[in-house]
Amino acid sequence: MGRKTVLALGVAGLASVALAQTVPDRQDAPNTGLDLPANLQIFGKADPNVRKPTAIVNDVVITGTDVDQRVALIVGLNKLNLKAQELDQLRLTVLRQLIDETLQIQEAKANEITVDPKEINSSFNSVARRLEKTPEQFRAWLKESGSSERSIRRQIEGEVAWSRLLRRRVDVNVSEAEVKDWIDRWTKQKGSDEFHVYEIYQNATPDRAQEVHAGMQRMIQQMREGAPFDYLARTYSEASTKSVGGDLGWVRPAMLPEPLAKAAQEMQSGQVAGPIELPTGFSILYLAEKRQVGMADPRDAKLSLRQLAINFPKGVSQAQATARASAFASATQKMQGCGDAAKVAAAEGAEMVDRDGVVIRDLPPALQTMIMPLQVGQVSRPFGSVEEGVRVLVICGRDDPATPGAPSVEQLQDQIAEQRVNIRAQRMLRDLRRDALVEYR
Repeated sequence: MGRKTVLALGVAGLASVALAQTVPDRQDAPNTGLDLPANLQIFGKADPNVRKPTAIVNDVVITGTDVDQRVALIVGLNKLNLKAQELDQLRLTVLRQLIDETLQIQEAKANEITVDPKEINSSFNSVARRLEKTPEQFRAWLKESGSSERSIRRQIEGEVAWSRLLRRRVDVNVSEAEVKDWIDRWTKQKGSDEFHVYEIYQNATPDRAQEVHAGMQRMIQQMREGAPFDYLARTYSEASTKSVGGDLGWVRPAMLPEPLAKAAQEMQSGQVAGPIELPTGFSILYLAEKRQVGMADPRDAKLSLRQLAINFPKGVSQAQATARASAFASATQKMQGCGDAAKVAAAEGAEMVDRDGVVIRDLPPALQTMIMPLQVGQVSRPFGSVEEGVRVLVICGRDDPATPGAPSVEQLQDQIAEQRVNIRAQRMLRDLRRDALVEYR
């Protein structure tokens, strides 16, 4: 997808992606399983969903300053320009994240797990290096952005402590029989579709289902207005993949919950679907790519290309450019491979440039489609514009990708174990939320 990750720990530089909605927004309220009247009246003046950005979590205070500094960190790193409503939504999300962070740190300390300040210093310095700053420059940038060193150090502590607690609590053993069963299924499914998907997931208890559903609709609207999926996933998702922008990696339909699998199979690359109702909440799905299990992707082929290009003089008319391009096309289509290119270039007054190791998937989508079927010695159709000139590409060499084999036993064991840890982590955090004493101020 061409994303450049600048910073782990849930905050990163993000690349914009073009998104299109493929599943219509639901206008009706989701089915919560509650016995709700069709026409209801709200009693009382307070809206329980409007919460002030301060809270006390088991006697630990989260102040408005804590929220403001974390919001400033997210906005600054992602260079966001948020509307007032979007900023309010972000503040509430950050408050929930800080509550979860506090619960995770408290639970780790209750189990005698602490994070050495030296480790936090090391992680802080690593973050600074990823942002191409010295620690001193990073501290100054945080202050200028309205954030603080304390805010990011707290985030580092929470993530490290929670990770250690999970390693202690969750004992995952993946047997050889499970791995063998996976490989057998992989062999049978060879040639079937698999998908590289990204997800934003939010848990929704029956009393919050409508609120979460509406919030996800707002996220989709933000995507339509240009907000990167990565940013929204890192900021709002409650899945363990939030730290990697919601990236689920390559998955087959059988590996996804049925509603997500159905949506993925109906989507085209670069599209978004959602909100999708699940038994425990809602998801938004982004499909980055499709491919076939165990089959080489032709877009991974490496090419040696020879480009011939002609330019048009200033003031040339469309008719003149079309005639010149037509003559150029006729001459280049008669070429007999790369050995003929220099002679044709000289005759046509074209510039010639060689490029080796060009991966098809790195080319613009329209060129990928045109180039993929070509074999060595063949020439592309002319492409370009009056302003930038017209070009053709000659295929001088082509190295097709090898057919991939099944993942190794170790890779599969790690993958299965990670899935189980993620499920257990969600359950642990859910239980901590239920048992916590949280007072909003």
